[in-house]
Amino acid sequence: MNNLPTNYIAEIKTILQQARQKAYAAVHAEMVWAYWQIGKRIVQEEQHGEQRAQYGQQIIQTLSDELTREFGRGFSKRTLWEIRQFYQEFPDFPNMRTVFAQLSWSHFQRVLKVQNAQARNYYLREAAENGWSVRTLDRNISTLYYDRLLASQQPEIVQAEMLANTKTLQADDVIKNPTVLEFLNLPNSWAYTEAELEKALIDNLQQFLLELGKGFAFVARQQHIRTETSDFYIDLVFYNYILKCFVIVELKTNKLTHQDIGQLDMYVRMYDDLKKQAGDNPTIGLLLCTETDSVVAKYSVLHDNPQLFASKYVHYLPSEAELIREIEQQKRLLQPD
Repeated sequence: MNNLPTNYIAEIKTILQQARQKAYAAVHAEMVWAYWQIGKRIVQEEQHGEQRAQYGQQIIQTLSDELTREFGRGFSKRTLWEIRQFYQEFPDFPNMRTVFAQLSWSHFQRVLKVQNAQARNYYLREAAENGWSVRTLDRNISTLYYDRLLASQQPEIVQAEMLANTKTLQADDVIKNPTVLEFLNLPNSWAYTEAELEKALIDNLQQFLLELGKGFAFVARQQHIRTETSDFYIDLVFYNYILKCFVIVELKTNKLTHQDIGQLDMYVRMYDDLKKQAGDNPTIGLLLCTETDSVVAKYSVLHDNPQLFASKYVHYLPSEAELIREIEQQKRLLQPD
C-alpha cells in the first residue's frame, strides 16, 4: 500500500499546484480590481472639496483609520495614496483587466514608481506576458532594462542577459505575501512583515534621535509632500535648532539601490524648495537600509558646501557607525524566538 506509482503521486501534486495557482490568481485579480475602485472613489470624493490638497489629506486619514479599524492592517495612508495614484495612472484599467489578470498588487506598486508612462506600460505588459515575479520586475526596473533595450543596437543580447540574471528570482511565495494576508485579514507573524518591521524600527529610531540631546526636535512622520504631478511621503522629519536645518530620514527594508539614493537627494531638494525658511541651513538627508545581511547608513552630501558638513554638522549628528549599531541591535530584538 505504501508503494504508490510515482506518476500517480506526481499527478496529485500537479492538481494541487494548479489549484493553488488559480486561487492565488483569483485573489490577486480581485484585490487589484478592488483597489482601483477604491482609488476612483477617493478621487471622486476629492473633487467635491473646495481645497483639494487639504481635503484629500483629510479623506486619506479618515479612510485609513476606518478601514484599519474594520479590516485590519494594510490600509496605511501611504498605501491609500498609492491606491489613489493607481486609479489616476490607469483610468482605463477596466479595459485592461484581462491582460493584467495575472499581476499582483505588488507588481502595480512597483511600477507606480516609474515616472515614464511608456516604460511603465512596457514593464506591466512584459510582466503579464512572461510571468515575471515581483522580484524580477523590481530588478529589471532598477537596472533600467527598458531604457537599455531602446538604446541597444543588439537588444537580444540585453534580453538574454536579463533572463540569465533573473532566472533565480522567479519564485514568489505568494501566500506569505504580507499584502495578500492583510487584504484577506488573515493572521500573520509581524516579525516577517516588512511593514511591521519598518514601523518598529522607525519607532525606535525616532526616540533614539530625540534622546541624543543635540538639538533634535520632532517635526513629522510619514510627512506628505505633494508636487504638481506626484505625492511623496518622508518617513521621519526633524528640525535641529542648533544647526538650524531640517533633517529628513528615509528607511529602507530592502536592498539599497542607486534609485534610493537618488530619491533621497530629490527629497532634500524638494524640502529645501518647499519647507526651508530664510535663515535655515540646507536640509540634511539620512538614508538607512536594513537589508538582512547588512545595515547601511548614509548621509546626503550638501550640494554647495560639503566642508560645512564635515566641520560642523557631524558634531551634532549621530555617526553612521552609531546608527548602524542601533539598528542592528533593534533588529536582533525584533527577531522571532
